[in-house]
Amino acid sequence: MSQGHTAPLNAAMPGVDEIRAHFPALQRLHHGQRVAYFDGPGGTQVPRQVVDAMSDYLIHHNANTHWAYPTSAETDAAIDGARAALGAMLHAAPHEVAFGANMTTLTFHLARALGRGWGPGDEVIITELDHHANQAPWRAIERERGITIKVVPLNLETFELDWTALERAFTSKTRLLAITAGSNALGTAPDVTKATELAHDAGALSFVDAVHFAPHGVVDVQAIDCDFLGCSAYKFYGPHIGILYGKAERLAALDVPKLDPAPDTVPDRMETGTQNHEGIVGAAAAVHFLASLGQGRNHRERVVSAMTGLHARGEALFARMWDGIGAIPGVTRYGPPPGRSRTPTLTFNVAGVSPEAATRALADRGVFVSHGDFYAQTVIERLGLLPDGMIRAGCSCYTSDDEVERLIAGVAAIAP
Repeated sequence: MSQGHTAPLNAAMPGVDEIRAHFPALQRLHHGQRVAYFDGPGGTQVPRQVVDAMSDYLIHHNANTHWAYPTSAETDAAIDGARAALGAMLHAAPHEVAFGANMTTLTFHLARALGRGWGPGDEVIITELDHHANQAPWRAIERERGITIKVVPLNLETFELDWTALERAFTSKTRLLAITAGSNALGTAPDVTKATELAHDAGALSFVDAVHFAPHGVVDVQAIDCDFLGCSAYKFYGPHIGILYGKAERLAALDVPKLDPAPDTVPDRMETGTQNHEGIVGAAAAVHFLASLGQGRNHRERVVSAMTGLHARGEALFARMWDGIGAIPGVTRYGPPPGRSRTPTLTFNVAGVSPEAATRALADRGVFVSHGDFYAQTVIERLGLLPDGMIRAGCSCYTSDDEVERLIAGVAAIAP
């Protein structure tokens, strides 16, 4: 399940117990039981290395940028290093990586910049599978600039995009395809490389939301050939900060809202105002942590090795979750089954038990899952699950076999 890249499995990856030792949060007890965190799709726990890197920056190097004294120069170097680290993760050049508050804010910023050049008659394609962070920004341009939005439907039998509808949506008026690399509600992982090719064949740009996918598979923006891609460090073991990749020539051409004295070079022109420097340092530390789990001759190879190995583990854990929870009477599962292109995220409901009540009951057993619509409201609406939504359990790098068994046992205990 790579987006644009295939790599061999790293058989020498550390065991899950060794990985878990990096995460202090896993020592937490709730009602006398060790907490099992299945809430990773909403935000993962953080390894000690990330906390230490952020603390070290704030204590020893904290300053604003581009001034002629040591801590400012050290901050400049830390940001440059972070661009290089995220570039290695995404297979991008460092100057093609910009930072912001979160993926949602960055996407609104990107949409406004692109939208300044659009008007009536121009078309943007979005999908029902997407998080609203990859719908609302383009809808805002629809209201402000009079463009046309085309929506690719979700196939409710396969829980995948209607690919024929996607192909038919492109016309000579299409300006952009906005598509997810992984649904945070269903786990579905569309072929964004193929989708980007369709966009480029129509003369359009592509924007990929990789927020949910990035923690679970290899991202390769060169192979995908997308024009822009967004992700969030707090989904892959870092702090709350967003990342935007853009081809250098695309970033340079954007009509971005910016202050006149601010840099107009790439990628700084995308970064409005003073940035979250400690968060940027933490994002880099998260990538370094992931790279430490893999093998290779350089940072990129180690990241690919690690993510390939973590994906294989995630597939095995997900298959056990799918089978175990699916065997419980009264449980309805949503999303593609094991073996399909997807992430190790399972959403389901228990008959007669609201998602919130189920989540509370599981929490009493020390099993933390999430519930609701996860800001993927279109998916929830199409499934007829508003307003309560569904229950979501996601596997992360620290998820163990024992925790999966605890989740299954917990769901069985609350099922009527």
